[in-house]
Amino acid sequence: MLAEHTLQGVENGTDEDLVLIEAAVESLNTALAAADGGANRIELCTNLPRGGTTPDVQLLRDCRARLSIPIFVLVRPRPGNFVYTAAEHRTMLEQIRQAQEAGAQGIVSGELLGDHIAMDRTAELIAAARPLPFTFHRAFDECRDQAAALDLLIELGVERVLTSGGAPTAIEGVERIARLVRQSKGRIVILAGGGINATNARTIRDTGVREVHFSVTDAEKVRQVVDTLLARNESRP
Repeated sequence: MLAEHTLQGVENGTDEDLVLIEAAVESLNTALAAADGGANRIELCTNLPRGGTTPDVQLLRDCRARLSIPIFVLVRPRPGNFVYTAAEHRTMLEQIRQAQEAGAQGIVSGELLGDHIAMDRTAELIAAARPLPFTFHRAFDECRDQAAALDLLIELGVERVLTSGGAPTAIEGVERIARLVRQSKGRIVILAGGGINATNARTIRDTGVREVHFSVTDAEKVRQVVDTLLARNESRP
């Protein structure tokens, strides 16, 4: 019930203090644990220690059969940089199609050209994902001019961008995250990610972000972050 209330409050704009929690997981067990802990949405992937890659379609089907919260699927054909060959791009388009057929409720992907967004190819990924929402992942953090990159993603119709503010962790990039939130003006969701935990979640939330993202292996981490984020309401007079 807590997760449902938090999700509805964020989506409906009924409580400015509620923050949606997206859990990055790479197995059915960790997905179930994240949901049990209070996560509002899953980012399903594999190979998390290397930044995540596209998960197996059967894993997505298994998660869809057991979970009631939305499942977004990472589409990334390999670890490493985000500049892809034409063959890799075609693979990503096919992986998006397969994820849609298996029940994905959102797509997480993106491509770069050097240190800026590959506009044409990213537009193709977005078109392939429709009508599902599209999250541009942390390739964004490798963009030289993040303000310009954000405007471009808004122009492309991207629903959200996952970012640590260009820093190794979100807490190190907290000032830039706050600037991106101000720049977004509600036109795109800034999804803060990178080392978020119960210790720093309130500081990240104070940037104005309405969604946070972190990897999950058990329910307790999610519970701790949820408790931390809700503590502000409880401490108010």
